[in-house]
Amino acid sequence: MNSAKLIFPAVKGIQANMEYYITMIPLNCVSRLFTFSDENMPPEVRSQRILNKARIPEMCNYIIKNPTSYVFSALTASVDGELIFEPLSKDTPALGNVTIDISSKLLINDGQHRRAAIEAALKVNPELKYEHISMVLYHDIGLKRSQQMFSDLNKHAIRPTKSLNILYDNRNDFSILVKEVIDNIDGFSKLVDKEHTSIPNRSVALFTLSALFHGTKAFLNNSSLIYEDQKSLAIHFWSQVFDNMTEWKEVETGKIKSSVIRRESLSPLSITIKSLGEVGNELVEIYPDNWQNRLKALQNINWSKSNSAWQNGIVVDGSVQLSRATQKSMTNFIRSKIL
Repeated sequence: MNSAKLIFPAVKGIQANMEYYITMIPLNCVSRLFTFSDENMPPEVRSQRILNKARIPEMCNYIIKNPTSYVFSALTASVDGELIFEPLSKDTPALGNVTIDISSKLLINDGQHRRAAIEAALKVNPELKYEHISMVLYHDIGLKRSQQMFSDLNKHAIRPTKSLNILYDNRNDFSILVKEVIDNIDGFSKLVDKEHTSIPNRSVALFTLSALFHGTKAFLNNSSLIYEDQKSLAIHFWSQVFDNMTEWKEVETGKIKSSVIRRESLSPLSITIKSLGEVGNELVEIYPDNWQNRLKALQNINWSKSNSAWQNGIVVDGSVQLSRATQKSMTNFIRSKIL
């Protein structure tokens, strides 16, 4: 930087017949470079959404707690002012320096929450100022263009499924625990879809990883056990549940197709898995010495969607209603059978 110009080494590219530039900036420059639209303005005259300040502490803690492994994608910004690219040489026309007038405004099109989290993290750990984040720069050509950029960048961003987030999360202890539980139950792991939220029609899976994550979390809720003991107890619990769910065993042995059970039964649904975990939590507490025996009652439950027992709000016109009330009804039903 100098008194009148901001100069960054950059790579030039072309998108939609327009030049843009990729550069790196020190983290301690992030908060000083960028401005925001006035939050008091109506949305039609802003170029982006209002900052959700509730997200910042979590993102800040992510940086602070993972100083050697945190990852942030590039910030995307528009420059409202003079923007000049000068190549280093004729032989490298795409490599050079971007010069921005010091009076220009840099407006973030994508990454405002990352910017705020970086600013907060620097207050906790000033040493982060020596690290960098990549930045993509466009020349600002008006409000409508900036609004469209914001829309395009967010419209085409597809969030990974809950199951895939759990599968790839090797930092969260509970995600690791659930994956280890599944892998330690013979036959069970083969029936878990670890990628999708809704299981594809032709899949052999019965359950989603996300469903078992929430079911196991409910089962171990308020547990004071150490990690290994929690894992051992969860493996034992789901093994016992699996052995007493006739439909699941029939799918495992190939006696019936998983698609049939998914279509006609409530037994593999996420609300059922979570309710089993909730009731299991109570079961172990009330019957610490013989809780396994009480799970045998699961064999006597008719899980078919046509069962009149479900026509109390869980199944309406042949479809399962997913809501808090449905979850509560399922938990109460299972509780009445095994507690």
